[in-house]
Amino acid sequence: MTMSVSAGAARDTAAYGGFVDAAGGVAAIVLAVIGLAGVKPEMMVAIATIVFGVALLVEGGAMLSEYVRIVFPSGSGAAAMENFGGVGLSAHFLVGAAGIVLGILALIGIASITLTSIAVIAFGAAMVLSSNSVWQLHELKRMAMLPAEGQPVSGSAILANEMASESAGALSLAGLAAIVLGILAVVGMHSVVLTLAALIALGATLVMTGGSLSATVVGFMRSADQR
Repeated sequence: MTMSVSAGAARDTAAYGGFVDAAGGVAAIVLAVIGLAGVKPEMMVAIATIVFGVALLVEGGAMLSEYVRIVFPSGSGAAAMENFGGVGLSAHFLVGAAGIVLGILALIGIASITLTSIAVIAFGAAMVLSSNSVWQLHELKRMAMLPAEGQPVSGSAILANEMASESAGALSLAGLAAIVLGILAVVGMHSVVLTLAALIALGATLVMTGGSLSATVVGFMRSADQR
């Protein structure tokens, strides 16, 4: 009974983490658009950087809780964690924390343009490194909860599969785009505009991955309930 409650709590944490992550992506997009509209752009880019860093931390925590819940009961241990997204999740935590620090420094006026541009480059690199993490998490859950022979796969599980597959490619593309835009911003080419544009692209991708994570967790929660 206790194990069942703990598993349910872990699933809820991951599902809500995906929703919060998506909300963070939306907030970053809104702030970046406001900045592009000319409303205190340097302040908006700093705040959007902080928000995005927090969202990365939330996503990393949500995904880590799911990896741990699936892998450790199977006895696979830390080696399995390294094979299934360990590097990507580490990048989420480290880059998320670094982005928050850089955003705060930029907000108080310390080399605002340079620091936010560097943060965008780091965000893009983290996205590229973690591009397969949602897909790998989905595959782990699928293998752990294969339906019995002759039992149909639920529609929610099929939807989660499609979303996880599409999010991996989107993460790579958005990450590479952010790296390029961040480098151009660092060298002084329309720095604020390019950094805000990169944050919009990253925020949109974060909305997709947050939705994919929630769909993956909720989809397999329903599959488990039906078994």
